[in-house]
Parts: sequence; C-alpha cells; structure tokens
Amino acid sequence: MRKYVKIIGLVMVAGIIAAIALYLFVYNKPHPDYAKAHPDFVLTADVLFHSYHSGESASANYTGAVLQVTGTIHKVESAGDQVIAVTVFEEGLFGDEGIRYAMLPDYQQKILQLSTGATLVIKGLCTGYNDTDVILEKCSIIE
Repeated sequence: MRKYVKIIGLVMVAGIIAAIALYLFVYNKPHPDYAKAHPDFVLTADVLFHSYHSGESASANYTGAVLQVTGTIHKVESAGDQVIAVTVFEEGLFGDEGIRYAMLPDYQQKILQLSTGATLVIKGLCTGYNDTDVILEKCSIIE
C-alpha cells in the first residue's frame, strides 16, 4: 500500500513540474514583432485584392503571411482604440470593398495625419478575405 502512495506522489510531482514548465516556456513565449518582420511577399494593393476577389488560390499563398503592400489610402476609420486604413476598389452591396489595414498603435497617429489619396507602403499580417475585404492586421508604415 505504501508503495502505491509513493508512486502516486511521484506522478503528481512530475505533473506539477510539467505544468510549470509548460507555463514558463509556452505561455510566456514572446510575440513576433511585425513592424520588424521581413515580408514574405511584396506586391501592390491591386494585385492582392484582385487575387482574392477573383477566387484564385490567394488564400493558400497570402493568408498567414507577412505582406508588404503598396497602395493608395482612400479613407481612415477609427473605432475605439483601433485605427483602420482602407484602400477601396469597388462599391459592393454592403459598402466599400477593398483592403483594410489595422494599424499598430505606434503608427496610428501617423496614418490619421495623412490626407486621403496618399500612396503608402504598408506591411502587415494577412489574416484572410471576408468576401468583401482583404484583412491585414498588425500593420506598420514602411518609409
């Protein structure tokens, strides 16, 4: 009986040590710095939007990749603590269709100060296409 208690105790200690190790190495893993990340693809806004909009295999190529996109900013939207720059290509059934760039906090003031119609190079993480817009998050402005 005493042998079983020792075995159960050792298993519990090993489980606690494994849980602590998991917390330290996985939960505290540093987040990628998308402003300094090297882009996987360099392309124009027109090519990016039309590759998704036409139903090509853009999802397999661009979703989850860091993209550097050159395009014209047509409007800037602000919602709470998030600033989104928009490149518009078409007027759809539910509003403008194009590319939406969710800016990093360090670049929000800069994008708000720009006049519409400015051509910029923006780098960000492409999270996909929602049937109206291509979504880029964690975006920064490339000088």
